[in-house]
Amino acid sequence: MKKIQYYGNKNVISKRVRYFRNLRKITQEQLVARLQVLNINIDQQGISNIENNSRIVTDYELACLCRALGVTVEEMLADFYEEYPE
Repeated sequence: MKKIQYYGNKNVISKRVRYFRNLRKITQEQLVARLQVLNINIDQQGISNIENNSRIVTDYELACLCRALGVTVEEMLADFYEEYPE
């Protein structure tokens, strides 16, 4: 199977997920519960893997993570846009 990476990253939102989760004082388990309400089946280890940049994030997971954390997609991708400008 081909490895899916972008400049060695499994995802480009790992730091922002952790930042917004901590900013809102939400545990990984609480984030899991919020995502389950949005029909995203992920466990605490999955959130940990996203935050540690060792798991890819699908487009629908990105959208639901933004909803669960109360941020826009642009806010979630801010680091990406800064690091890889046009």
